[in-house]
Amino acid sequence: MGLGAVWQGVLGASMLAGIFVGSVVLGWMGDRFGRRRVYLLDFVLIAVASVAQFFVDGPVMLLVLRLLIGFGVGADYALGPTLVAEFVPRRFRGGMLATLTVMWTAGYVVAFFIGSYMVNKSDDSWRWLLASGAIPAVVVLLLRIGTPESPRWLISKGRLDEARAIATKFLNGHLDVDRIAAEQPQEPARYRDFFGKRYRRRTIFGMLFFNCQVIPYFAIYTFLPLLMVMIGLDDQEYLGGVVLNIFLLVGGIAGLWFVARMSRRRLLVGSFWIMAVALAVVALGAGGPLPLSVVLIAFIVFTFVMSAASNLEQVYPPELFPTELRGSGVGLLNGASRIGSAIGTFLLPLSLSAFGLTASLLGLTAVLIIGALTSMRMAPETAHLSLEECA
Repeated sequence: MGLGAVWQGVLGASMLAGIFVGSVVLGWMGDRFGRRRVYLLDFVLIAVASVAQFFVDGPVMLLVLRLLIGFGVGADYALGPTLVAEFVPRRFRGGMLATLTVMWTAGYVVAFFIGSYMVNKSDDSWRWLLASGAIPAVVVLLLRIGTPESPRWLISKGRLDEARAIATKFLNGHLDVDRIAAEQPQEPARYRDFFGKRYRRRTIFGMLFFNCQVIPYFAIYTFLPLLMVMIGLDDQEYLGGVVLNIFLLVGGIAGLWFVARMSRRRLLVGSFWIMAVALAVVALGAGGPLPLSVVLIAFIVFTFVMSAASNLEQVYPPELFPTELRGSGVGLLNGASRIGSAIGTFLLPLSLSAFGLTASLLGLTAVLIIGALTSMRMAPETAHLSLEECA
């Protein structure tokens, strides 16, 4: 379309903005009306809007459709981790939640290779590429038919007989419905409780750690081919992207082991510091005193650790809030993080144009340092607690 830096930034950030609205609104609806219904309908929206991208005639129409897709994805960001956390026993919870991020990473890497292969096949390749998002959307929609309602949500609404039936059928009776019902708070939860005395610290921590992870992640990997050229891989930007995407996938898989073996807090704090040092090396070494090989190794380390630590984005949020606020809380944190990632994705091409590579990457390094300091001060340890004990 011959778009300038502003439109590139707007379209790059558009789905993230849609995710913000979808996460907050539909996460709240999941707490109010149940997880299951929204969990099915969001992929209907994603599939229809993806197909419609094939017919766009300009950036405005594409922007609207990307916002709609983001709205549907936002629902899944809020309710996917919520449903998994509420069904899975404690000893498997971290690994199963982390798997959501690993599969997201796998999809991202597959999209990178498909996009790189298709982009120059014909003048309409970009249309087919955008519309292809409908294929996984339809597959997931079909697989979700028959998904039961969360028994913990049913308990929070006093529907104990339904909760017992689901626990018996799908959880082999391992969920103690009566005990959880007896521990339910007497007063109904309200959205403003996120900013009240009991949950304010967790809400602030969740927003800060999530934003400090996703701002560098989305900004850098949305414009990875451009960064590869600016680092010095003028004729090998595709090869550099392939290597980094492989380590992105390997890091996500390795992160499953880290989540299972390490405390949540230690993994979060340590990963922030490692990423900050690695990205600072890339920023200061690109086109400067360091050999290109050293810069690429630092970029690989950053990529691997970023992908491994990103597993916590699906693990931590469901563990921070009680059942009656979990969908809203996960949606709120995901939505807030997408504001940051949208801003970062919008600003990076403008920053690269105005200030250059080094200053732009050092700005993202500062975000990682803020994440490390915030996590050192505020991160709770939830790895060995039940969902009820976490909250």
